[in-house]
Amino acid sequence: MTSLRKLSLLAGAIVLAAILTPAKAAALKVGAALVPHSEILEFIKPKLKQQGVDLQVVILDDESQLNPALADKSIDANYFQHVPYLNAVSREKGYSFAVAGAIHVEPIGFYSTRIKSKGQLKAGAKIGIPNNPSNEYRALVLLQSQGLIKLKPGITTFSATPVDIAENPKHFKFIEVDAYQLPRSLPDLDGAVINTNIILEAKIDPNTALFREGADSPYANDIVVRKGDETRPEVQKLVAALQSKDVKDFIKQKYGVAVVPAFK
Repeated sequence: MTSLRKLSLLAGAIVLAAILTPAKAAALKVGAALVPHSEILEFIKPKLKQQGVDLQVVILDDESQLNPALADKSIDANYFQHVPYLNAVSREKGYSFAVAGAIHVEPIGFYSTRIKSKGQLKAGAKIGIPNNPSNEYRALVLLQSQGLIKLKPGITTFSATPVDIAENPKHFKFIEVDAYQLPRSLPDLDGAVINTNIILEAKIDPNTALFREGADSPYANDIVVRKGDETRPEVQKLVAALQSKDVKDFIKQKYGVAVVPAFK
């Protein structure tokens, strides 16, 4: 066999090996809340793998560290927050982040182990609300929508606290509590406004909410990235997979009223 023939066969073998060897998947680290965020991400892992994206789900014990982790590039994106919270923390910390896509809404609701309806709330009842700015406002707005209180005009997501209540006919006492402690605090309260992801993690049936936000809630949980990474191919594939019909069906079947897709 001539040297030219050998070289030709060798070149062909190299080309064939390159074709048959799958390209290494690009890693994408996404920090997420435990429920439902990480579960939804795990659901789309196989689909992304087929598209050349190695999705790595990162769960931190303290969700407040997910934005610092994104800022210091420990992760490529995070999935746990809505825009009002993102805006509040970005104003405080100076983050330069962007929303790559809205995925789902967790309608915040009112829960109680003492009463069965809002009409049973007595004068002076103790009501727990989250103590972070955006969710505290959200809780107060929910209570206002039920006719239980009335806020002062012009109150925003960055400033609402119980001192901004203009009318409180039943003189409710509002207890500001860390959001993740609210389920444990229920026995000591007449009721509390609690985020649905926290209810799910606490193994409480979200259907037991006495009332909740509607599906039109503006508090969609988003994929958040560092500004400029919205166009990164891996991020675009991630968002497309999360906003698919498969994910919409998965959310509806697994979470029912507790989680509502934020995309059409």
